[in-house]
Parts: sequence; structure tokens; C-alpha cells
Amino acid sequence: MACKIKPIQSPPELTSPREQEEEDSILEAGAEEEPNKLVVAALYEALNHRDVAAVHSLLAPHLEWWFHGPRTCQHMVRLLTGSCPDEEFLFRPLSVDAFGPTVLAEGHGWVHAWTVTDGVITRVREYFNTSLTVTLLGGGGGGGSTPRCQAVWQSSFHNDGGKKSVPGLVLAI
Repeated sequence: MACKIKPIQSPPELTSPREQEEEDSILEAGAEEEPNKLVVAALYEALNHRDVAAVHSLLAPHLEWWFHGPRTCQHMVRLLTGSCPDEEFLFRPLSVDAFGPTVLAEGHGWVHAWTVTDGVITRVREYFNTSLTVTLLGGGGGGGSTPRCQAVWQSSFHNDGGKKSVPGLVLAI
């Protein structure tokens, strides 16, 4: 008894045209997000090198700015306004992620949410982790206990054993 072998047919297309359009749009969004991340990275580089001309070229003339945190942590405003030219604070993001025009940068104890429009930063929302700031900078008066306050998000300390930062609160931006 002879066995007939049927030729293998290609499997049917697994995605519908609509699903393919959605997938293509996600890929295009990823391609759009990369330049936005580069704009924000260039801003941090310019800020850390105190390159005023480069900073001005990356920011919209009427930047919308929002800050949450202790006044002593308003490093960005002091750098951008020149109110404290000797400011030594360096912004070193630990992670940078983009979602369309929004770029989120997380550093040690801070998060910036930037909006990039046509290659120019038009808005920033700056969050300093007040709990982490109080823990690291507060309580230096010799008292045995460290004051506790509500954290906006949970940031990791330097020696966290490789654990990821976990949000304590999701911020709508």
C-alpha cells in the first residue's frame, strides 16, 4: 500500500489587515519615540556640561513646567534660570523610556516626564521622591529615627541588590 504525500501548504495569514495596520502603527511609534529620547538625552548632556546655547536650542521658548518635591531639590529650575550658576547637581538618568511624545527619565530620587514636539521640549513635569530625599538628607540632627513621609513613587537605593524600581503611585501625565 502506497502512501500519498500531500504538499505542505503555507499556514493562513494569522493577522487580519486591521491587526497588521495596528502592528505597523506600533512599529512606527517606536521609530518616532527614539528621536524624542535622543532630544532628552542631549538636554541632560547639555545641562551637565552647562552648555547654555545647546540647552536653549532644545527647549521651547515658553516651556510648561511643573515641579513636585522639596524646594531644596529644585536643581533643574536653578540650572535653567541661571539663578545659581555654581549648582553642582548632575542629572544622570538611570533609565529613559518613551511613549509617543512623552519621554520618562528616572534618576536616583527623581523622575522627569518630558513632552517633545517636533524635536523641541515643550513641557516638563519634575518629581522628586520626598521620602527618599528625607531618608538620605533629613534626620541628620542626631535623632535616632528617620522621619517618614508618603512617597510619590518607590525609587531604588544604590545597593538594592538589582531590584527594579516599583511605582507606589501611577501618575497621570
